[in-house]
Amino acid sequence: MEKSKPYVILSAAISIDGKIATKTGDSSLSSKQDSIRLHKLRSKVDAILVGKNTVLQDDPLLTVRHIKGKNPTRIILDSKGTLFTKSKILQTSSDISTIIAVSKIISKSNLDKLNKFPVDVITAGQNSINIKLLLKKLLDKKIETILVEGGGTINWEFIKQNLFDELIITLSPFLIGGDDAISFVRGQGFQKISNSPNLCLKSIKKLNNHLVLRYVKV
Repeated sequence: MEKSKPYVILSAAISIDGKIATKTGDSSLSSKQDSIRLHKLRSKVDAILVGKNTVLQDDPLLTVRHIKGKNPTRIILDSKGTLFTKSKILQTSSDISTIIAVSKIISKSNLDKLNKFPVDVITAGQNSINIKLLLKKLLDKKIETILVEGGGTINWEFIKQNLFDELIITLSPFLIGGDDAISFVRGQGFQKISNSPNLCLKSIKKLNNHLVLRYVKV
């Protein structure tokens, strides 16, 4: 059967109470061992995907470090094309393959700004990014595996629309609390437990005080 989308892996380090960052944005949940594991995983996928807010908050490179391996294509969801020109993502786009996904709501000035960089701008959606359409366009570009390292809002979109295949969670030995701390999954959430995707636990790996849990969707 012909594939309709890339294979999508959701990945995150979370506290015991399900947070990926404090209310101030501190997301230092991983250990050195877990970072090495994550970068090995990055080197094996075709692309890594995050949202604009992750870039604004952390200004990441989204490259492979700690180990030798290829850098995946970087995909940034930025509906209005408002990324800062000084961001590391745009500043290194001549060296690392980069895709900026936008919607039709993007202004001409923002589109012109992005087009000054050697990035591939993909339009998918009217007023916001249509993830299902974007995944189809990415598959057309021979991107067959995507690692999603987005925030809670992006994770919810992939989960709500049933557009992921695997979930890798690092359970970190921290308790964060707080109504304003950022959860692994945000959005409206499901009304009933029965609406949740059916997941099968495939492996558990202990890294000192951290646990790496790998689930696949049934």
